[in-house]
Amino acid sequence: MQQPRSTGRELPAAALAAASAALLLILIYVGSRGLRDFDAALIGYAVGTVFAVAGLVYRYTLWITRPPTWRYFRAGWRDFLSWRNFRRYTTLIPVAWWTDILAQTFIFRRSALRWAMHMAIFWGVVSSLAITLPLTFGWFRFTLSGDHHYRIWFFGFQLFRFPLHTAISFLIFHALDFTAALLLVGLAIAFWRRTTDAGFLTTQRFGFDLMPLVLLFAIAVTGLALTASELLWKGRYYSFVSVTHEVIVVGWLLSLPFGKFFHIIERPATIGVTLYQTVNEDPERAGAPGASCRRCGLPLPSAQFVTDLKATLEELGQRYDMEEYGSLQDYCPTCKRILRGQAYYRLMEARFL
Repeated sequence: MQQPRSTGRELPAAALAAASAALLLILIYVGSRGLRDFDAALIGYAVGTVFAVAGLVYRYTLWITRPPTWRYFRAGWRDFLSWRNFRRYTTLIPVAWWTDILAQTFIFRRSALRWAMHMAIFWGVVSSLAITLPLTFGWFRFTLSGDHHYRIWFFGFQLFRFPLHTAISFLIFHALDFTAALLLVGLAIAFWRRTTDAGFLTTQRFGFDLMPLVLLFAIAVTGLALTASELLWKGRYYSFVSVTHEVIVVGWLLSLPFGKFFHIIERPATIGVTLYQTVNEDPERAGAPGASCRRCGLPLPSAQFVTDLKATLEELGQRYDMEEYGSLQDYCPTCKRILRGQAYYRLMEARFL
């Protein structure tokens, strides 16, 4: 008889997903002053975002609670909350945020063109969401102030007033056009690389690798078409374009937890891994027992790393004990290959050669 599937991780993930969706709904209600500032025409975007947030939290929780991820996640927070580590590595976290998230300089070292592509897509998407979501939820709103000024409100509080028919008003009203243009630059590079690079042509999958880019392209084009309808086409096709744009955006939002762009949500966790590696490469820890290869004596990443690796493999039901030789994790990669060759030789004897 088949055993029922374990719910040890699924139930907490589902509970957190439901709680995050409920919290977002509460924030929408509060931020829009009891829905007084909520535009009913944008309800599709809001509903799609709520479901996307729930899906992202659910999948992220499942991912972060996997034995390997959870062990390094806890270790990263432990190292981050340590006063000793804070004093020794005060600038590590801000620098890691810059190099791994904001500027992604690690990509620039591989290819300047690839870095430009990632920057354009990343900041195009993030900037668009930072503008669109608060407007969709009713957190931001604009009201006319006199005949020549607009007021911007946030959560019911006035932020500032700006004049119409000026460079400031043009930049504010067309901010999404600029982010769409930036996104299109990144997408153009991405499509060019994926249609000319032999590696991509042989390994990419349409649903996982290309479809998210196609959706982003459609979002950017239909978003610019809304501006074109207003400024160039005298409002023609506006209803059709707006509905099309909304459908595509909602589809992209719902695909986030299950598609290629989920790595954007996962990426900040690498900062904790960077801190973990840096702390455990500390000379004071590197000299601890178990931090050197049992066979050749070359240094391993750290004693703590070896211990965590053994514990993680144990939780996964994978044991690599070799009796008098100890554990496979006590050896460097070169010695692992030598031990494997020696084992093959003893097993096959003369047939080994």
